[in-house]
Amino acid sequence: MNDITNDVIIVGGGPGGLTAAIYTSRDRLETILLEKGLCGGLPAVTDLVENYPGFPDGINGMDLINKFKEQAQRFGTNIIEFKEVERIEPAGKRIKVQTAEEEYNAYAVIVASGSIPKKLNIPGEEEYMGKGVSYCATCDGPLYRDKDVAVIGCGNSGLQEGESLLKHVKSITFIEFLPYMTAEKILQERLQKSEKTRFLLNHMLTSINGDIGVNSIIVKNRQTSEGKKLRVSGVFIYAGFLPNSKFLENIVELDDSGYIVTNEKMETSVPGIYAVGDVRSKRVRQIDVACGEGTIAAISARDYIKELI
Repeated sequence: MNDITNDVIIVGGGPGGLTAAIYTSRDRLETILLEKGLCGGLPAVTDLVENYPGFPDGINGMDLINKFKEQAQRFGTNIIEFKEVERIEPAGKRIKVQTAEEEYNAYAVIVASGSIPKKLNIPGEEEYMGKGVSYCATCDGPLYRDKDVAVIGCGNSGLQEGESLLKHVKSITFIEFLPYMTAEKILQERLQKSEKTRFLLNHMLTSINGDIGVNSIIVKNRQTSEGKKLRVSGVFIYAGFLPNSKFLENIVELDDSGYIVTNEKMETSVPGIYAVGDVRSKRVRQIDVACGEGTIAAISARDYIKELI
C-alpha cells in the first residue's frame, strides 16, 4: 500500500485526462495520471484528425496526443503507463485507487477511462480476431494492401478509418445497419466519390467466414431478408462503443448503458470523483468536447481540494 496521498489522480490518458492533467499540474496540484496502455485512447489510432481546432490541414491522432502528453509532463504530471485501475472507492476524505500491483490515494480523482469498441457477437468474430477481423484500420490497414475488405458501420469512426484504408486496399464495402449514414456529410461525400468504395445501407453482418483467415462474409438485407456472400480478406468493425466503467460499478451512478452520470461541474454522485470524456453520459463524444470537460473537472477538483484541506 502507498501511504502517500496525492492531490489528484487521473484515470486515463486520452484527450480529456491529459487536458485535466495540464490544468491541475499548472495549479501546482500533485497529479498522477494512470493509463492502462499507452496514452492516447481512440484518437491515437485515428490516422487524420481534421476537426480539432488549430490544425487547418489536420493532424495525425498520435501526434496530437503526444503534444498533449508533452504539455502535461512539462507542468509536472507524473504519467504512469501500463497501469490499469481495478477499483476506485471513497475512504474518508480520500479516494482509494486500486491497481493490480498497488494502492494509490488522492483527495480527488478524475475518471477519463474512455470506451472500448463494441463487438457484434456473430459467428466468426472471435475466431478470426487478428486473422482478418480488426477494430483498428490505422493499426492493421497496411496488412491488407491490394485486398478487398469490409467496414462495418457508417458513423464517423467507420468512414474516418475507411478513408485511412483507401491508401492500402483494393476495395471497401461499407455495411450499415441503418438505412442511412450517420457520419459527417464531408466524410460521406469524400468516400462516395472514390471508385474503390460501395455502400450497402440497411444491411447487417450475420457471419464472418474463412479457413486460416477471413475469406468471406454474409450480409442480410434488412428490408427483404435476402442474404448475400461477399468475398473479403478483412473485416473492420465500427459498431459503436462501450464505456470503460466496470471498476466503478456500485460506486458512482451509471446510466442504463454504463456511462458515468455527472453534473455540469463533471461531479459524479460521489464527492471528489469526477468523470470526463467518452466514459461520461452525454450525447456528443469528440476530442474537443473531452478537452473542455477535462478543463471543467480540473477546476472543480481544485476548488474541492481547497475546501477539503
